[in-house]
Amino acid sequence: MGTTNNSISATAIRVEHVTRHYQMGATVVRAANDVNMRIRTGEFVALLGSSGSGKSTLLNLMAGLDRPTSGAIFAHDRNLAEMNSQELAQHRSHTIGIVFQAFNLLPRMTLEENVELPLRLAEVNRAERTARVREAVERVRLGTRLTHRPTELSGGEQQRAALARALVNRPTILLADEPTGNLDSATGDEIMLLLKEINENLGMTIVMVTHERPRAERFAHRMIVMKDGKVVSDEPKQS
Repeated sequence: MGTTNNSISATAIRVEHVTRHYQMGATVVRAANDVNMRIRTGEFVALLGSSGSGKSTLLNLMAGLDRPTSGAIFAHDRNLAEMNSQELAQHRSHTIGIVFQAFNLLPRMTLEENVELPLRLAEVNRAERTARVREAVERVRLGTRLTHRPTELSGGEQQRAALARALVNRPTILLADEPTGNLDSATGDEIMLLLKEINENLGMTIVMVTHERPRAERFAHRMIVMKDGKVVSDEPKQS
């Protein structure tokens, strides 16, 4: 029995025969089509594919933002398809951190308030919130910008702020959807180095959607390529 538990605990995400179909008028769009995947704890995985390949659909399913038409997704051996709305909200609040291409920072709030927001939503004790915010902000090296609003930050700083917000609840899995898509090459590399550092220093599992293969080859442990809703290749990084 102990062996089974060890093998399960070493798997952060398990995707089993997952299908997600959308009805668009008379057409059925197969955004994810019988996808199988296993992501180990502590892995940094890049999901690659052209626009419409199904990679963002799959990420949303892993996040519990959407439900599969059929099949199952397990996060730390808990089946997301069997969770009710409240349990899914808890999953997003405590297990998963999410970073999007659009920074999604609230313009009227300071950096500190933006990063603190998930803690307030999770009803974390006020006394603990300040230290947790500082910890997350220092990790992305924005400690001197706490009182700045998003308009006073560069694109790279805004994405780092969004990353701090994703980390503040100390998730075990970080999902990133085109996190460098709105950034120039050098700033994008800075974000990728931060993700690599978080993966290595915190042992956090990272799944990143990207269309940039050279960047995936540099930073990820493994590349999973999707096309037309299916996995067409799954390869470890070339040493």
